[in-house]
Amino acid sequence: MSQKVLLTSKEINIILHRLACQLMENHLDFKDTALIGIQPRGGFLAERLVKILKKEYKIKHIDLGFLDITFFRDDFGRGEILKANSTQMNFLVEDKKVVFIDDVLYTGRSIRAALTAIQSFGRPSSIELLTLIDRRFSRHLPIQPTYRGRQVDAINDEKVKVMWEENDGEDKVYLISK
Repeated sequence: MSQKVLLTSKEINIILHRLACQLMENHLDFKDTALIGIQPRGGFLAERLVKILKKEYKIKHIDLGFLDITFFRDDFGRGEILKANSTQMNFLVEDKKVVFIDDVLYTGRSIRAALTAIQSFGRPSSIELLTLIDRRFSRHLPIQPTYRGRQVDAINDEKVKVMWEENDGEDKVYLISK
């Protein structure tokens, strides 16, 4: 197995600031916007973006939630036992602009599950998708990100692994080949 560094900590930081700037351009004061990290790994990205928005752009209040999609996945109950994460949503999304946040967009199935899961919290006025890594040639569903950090052309059995300081001890993105 070999691994290649796709993004260093410095590059991730630059991308996060660019993504925060793009969110700022489209959502201004975030009054009618909710940022929702798709559990588990989208939560780390969402928290980082909120920190940047509050510190750099002086946004006082941002609705931030964490959505578990385990029981909405189309592979739930098919072999592998999936471990559920917690959903933390202390607000409704009724008539809000929702931005789903995830680390890697691969097949699109996680986003499809998130679209179903969010219905329990109301009907958003719109939904956008922000992803750090877009694996563009791997889609099973017609889902595309509104905001993307980096586009990666991973093929065959290659895997993209995003490491977060909070969980993995470092910020780095690897392309792993078998």
